Amino acid sequence: MTTGKTAKLILADGKEHTLPVTVGSEDEHAIDIRTLRADTGYITLDSGYMNTGATTSAITYLDGEKGILRYRGYDIEELAEHSTFVETSYLLIHGRLPTQSELATFSRKLVYHSMIHEDMRHFFEGFPPGSHPMAVLSAMVTSLSAYYPDCLDRDAPAELHITRILSKVRTIAAFSYKKTIGQPVMYPRNSLSYCANFLHMMFAVPAEPYEPDPVIVKAINQLLILHADHEQNCSTSTVRLVGSSGANVYAAVAAGILALWGPLHGGANQAVIEMLEVIGDPKGPYKGDHKKFIAEVKDKKSNQRLMGCGHRVYKNYDPRAKILKKMADEVLQHLGVTDPMLELAKGMEEVALKDDYFVSKKLYPNVDFYSGILYRAIGIPTPMFTVMFALGRIPGWLAHWKEMTEDPTSKIGRPRQIYTGSTTRQYVPIEHRST
Repeated sequence: MTTGKTAKLILADGKEHTLPVTVGSEDEHAIDIRTLRADTGYITLDSGYMNTGATTSAITYLDGEKGILRYRGYDIEELAEHSTFVETSYLLIHGRLPTQSELATFSRKLVYHSMIHEDMRHFFEGFPPGSHPMAVLSAMVTSLSAYYPDCLDRDAPAELHITRILSKVRTIAAFSYKKTIGQPVMYPRNSLSYCANFLHMMFAVPAEPYEPDPVIVKAINQLLILHADHEQNCSTSTVRLVGSSGANVYAAVAAGILALWGPLHGGANQAVIEMLEVIGDPKGPYKGDHKKFIAEVKDKKSNQRLMGCGHRVYKNYDPRAKILKKMADEVLQHLGVTDPMLELAKGMEEVALKDDYFVSKKLYPNVDFYSGILYRAIGIPTPMFTVMFALGRIPGWLAHWKEMTEDPTSKIGRPRQIYTGSTTRQYVPIEHRST
């Protein structure tokens, strides 16, 4: 909210400019520069937008210094322990926890819209066998807009399209996985819950019955909840920026999927697994000695990085990592699996939490440090890790898209720049040009 407080900016010519101060509900302060260029001719320069608030939002509160993450005011630890992914999705999209009847209605809608148009099933046959599932996922989500052309009408009700995306994206993800392994697709079963249905479509085969394991269903629920939103990150900002042009919700979400695909964003948990595989390889350079690897990370002459530790926002232990560490222990114990990667990760975490080098740089484990190990234990292959991240993030993207489109003050995103190229030059005919 805008307060009576102001900030003074002294410009290069000595002139002073007064700017209003805005304060959020968690006492976050911002200097409002929306009239700065019009009033002074100046803009701000902020590479990576680390100090720029692109919007106000009531969806997610994140305090990286204190390690706090809340969805609509609810601590992530409480939601992970007591909620389901469907209930958390409702919370993010609609702003409050549903009543029993509202949740039942929402769940029925997700069941009803889980099928994709049969023509779309043939699209999967056009992708090469080695296609990355993120390429397939983004293409198929964009294709949904062709089957629901009323989404192009900006005044059409958005609720139905939001439900369709949230439901169909798991079907598309599972179908893309089946394509890569050469198995027939498994259609959704209306008797199963959201996460159980996803597991069924991923791992069932026509030749034998399949019943999702309740412990694994709980794990998938937690994993998706923990990824459901994370404030104005790269992919969420992309969804908002694309959506600000008036592009339909399918296009905006597909853009978010593509932004998430980057190894510096959604691909980080895959990088953790690949790092642990290198360290644990008995024939590799470290032969399972994680302390040797960590010493290399600390060596300034080395370019080695400790993946899964440190975060652009968190300067404390990522609360999501604590939850996943506990869940990884539970899942592996339940499955009777001993994964040397989990023990390796725990050993590395113990060193990182005590070593002055990592503590001083605030390189604490983040959500990616344990999520890949959990996905591996469940049977989800490494190329699908980023897809799982996308499945979790869908409700957050939809909530932000909805919030933005319902805000009458929203404008099309149009960042400025400081030009550093050539000044005016004269055109030279090609026959007179020299190298």
